Amino acid sequence: MLRVMIVFASLGLLVCSWALPVRGEAIPKTNERLLDDIKFLASDELEGRGVGTQGINVAAEFIKSHFAKSGLAVDRVDGDAFQKFDITTGSKLVDPKSLQLIGPDGKTIELTIGSDVEVCSFGGSGNFEGDIVFCGYGIDATDDPHAEPSAENKSDSLKYNDFAGIDVEGKVVIVMRRNPRQADPKSPLGAEHGVSRFADLKSKMNTLAAYKAAAVLFVNDPYSGRKSAESRRENLAKLNEKVTIAAEEFLAIEPAEADKVTAARNKLAEVVNQAKSLKQSAETANDDALMKFGYAGNGDTRFPPTFHVQIKTCDEMLAAVHTDLAKLESEIDSDMKPRSLVVTGWKAKGAATVEKVRSDVFNVIGVIDGEGPNADETIVIGAHYDHVGRGGANSLAPGSTEIHNGADDNASGATTLLELARRFGEHAKTKKPGRRLVFIAFTGEELGLLGSARYVKYPVFPLDKTVAMLNMDMVGRLKEDKLIVYGTKTSSNWESELNQFNATTQFKLIFKPEGFGPSDHSSFYAKKIPVLHFFTGEHSDYHRPSDDWDKINIDGMRRVADLMEQVVIATAEQPTRPDYLEVKGVGGPTRSGSRPFVGTIPEFGNEDPGYAISGVSPGGPAEKAGLMGGDRIIQLGTHKVQNLEDYDAALRKFSAGDEVDFVVVRDKKELTLKVTMAPPR
Repeated sequence: MLRVMIVFASLGLLVCSWALPVRGEAIPKTNERLLDDIKFLASDELEGRGVGTQGINVAAEFIKSHFAKSGLAVDRVDGDAFQKFDITTGSKLVDPKSLQLIGPDGKTIELTIGSDVEVCSFGGSGNFEGDIVFCGYGIDATDDPHAEPSAENKSDSLKYNDFAGIDVEGKVVIVMRRNPRQADPKSPLGAEHGVSRFADLKSKMNTLAAYKAAAVLFVNDPYSGRKSAESRRENLAKLNEKVTIAAEEFLAIEPAEADKVTAARNKLAEVVNQAKSLKQSAETANDDALMKFGYAGNGDTRFPPTFHVQIKTCDEMLAAVHTDLAKLESEIDSDMKPRSLVVTGWKAKGAATVEKVRSDVFNVIGVIDGEGPNADETIVIGAHYDHVGRGGANSLAPGSTEIHNGADDNASGATTLLELARRFGEHAKTKKPGRRLVFIAFTGEELGLLGSARYVKYPVFPLDKTVAMLNMDMVGRLKEDKLIVYGTKTSSNWESELNQFNATTQFKLIFKPEGFGPSDHSSFYAKKIPVLHFFTGEHSDYHRPSDDWDKINIDGMRRVADLMEQVVIATAEQPTRPDYLEVKGVGGPTRSGSRPFVGTIPEFGNEDPGYAISGVSPGGPAEKAGLMGGDRIIQLGTHKVQNLEDYDAALRKFSAGDEVDFVVVRDKKELTLKVTMAPPR
């Protein structure tokens, strides 16, 4: 015990003498440095650092150059700093592409791609020809234990199925977007804010593929268009009222009161201009806009060719059966019963050719070699530098094509990573660390931890000699001194050290024990490496164009760097490596929703058919059943699994307590494991 106390006392002296937090005159210079870096990384010039853009390549070169200037080795990945790999980053539409509708008496409608109709990038490729059927919203909730009972039948779970009693195989299927009863916040399909998970395009495509549709024609639901038009009218009415009030205020001012006249005139001009702008946008608004190619994902070979047609085109065909889309929508809403039907006399033929686009991406790696008996051991310090570009599927601003600069997410982490590289590069000029320090700016985090998954699969330095991973994701919005730290129970070292070093940084630390969570540290914890993940909290600008550098707490970032610097030094200099502890559960936001809990941790970088896992939650159903990292799940019960979406959809077919056969591929062999589902978390 005395030896331990002496070691920790010596370590405390070492940390204090080597890495006192930045103080006094150094603070403004440090903050200026941090501000310069984040302003560049979060600038429009970098195009939101979207994977596949030129902007993210500029960011990678910027990070590499700063690693080199700080004295880090940038040649440890085959002579370079870039750990390169390629991923699917988009789709392109090539010939042949066409859609022709053939009606009664030989009537033919030739639809022009790009104006009358759009090809959906999330669909498949191929030629097709077939009769047309209308299948409501393309929803089959009959086997879903979580669908709420309808108002008409409160005793049973909802038995809503747009495919019941109609032959879909080999047909061209018209499907409305979204779901019934959007105006009802308590929709029986489990909607949240009117739109349920059944509205997800991929979920619908999985269902349509299972029913063997030859092709799919999506069409906008009339309710959404009516709601948009109503919202514009309400906003315009409010602005007109403001114009009236501003005009009355202007007219009430005595001409002699020049300052007041000017202020009132300016206010009136402002609201008049706002009203004009809104009126102009309303005049050009399209409440039946088509999904642009590239929206909602990339081509999937399992899916049929898919198009988006206009409501007027759909109504022209439905006239053959004496109805229209608005009437069918209203009827479904009235009693929650499907109105699927054969569109008598109409056929469709055409082709879609969707090719995936692959792009090179890069983790950026800089290294400071260690010195002493533990020099062959590694500490990874990481932060992802990618963001979501101009929006798309990962944006929380639906339909936005503005640049999402991602100042907090995660230019703040990448900037703090550069600051730590500078500090340790300076330290290494006089004394090298006791363990190797590997600084990694990860790519592809927003697409599913792709960069960190790649590194742990192909590590530059052995994972069995990697003693800790310290991660930063969104550390730029410090409020009320609250700093959230995940992974604090993944090693018995962490909490005592954090409390010790926080005596100087003075955060209100919030400890979260879990090692698994929605950022790059999760990839390392799955390999049984102790982790810490630093986070200053969520905010309303998350994944929106408004996440800009002017909202960043620069001094808060400096303080995060101060605390992390001390933790890194302690980890590098202590005689023994941090111990690894298993912690149950997943830290941070999860997406399981109402589905049963299994406890699998996805390996997002895998592109083989199935749902690959990098690990399992300790004590969870998956671990108890014998699943392990490296397994690839290809079937749940009778449900085939080709990807994460299939896995999620299949899980929702079961309830807590169900024992389900999981078919997995392990070491190129199939085996079946019985998993008992746990309640949702």
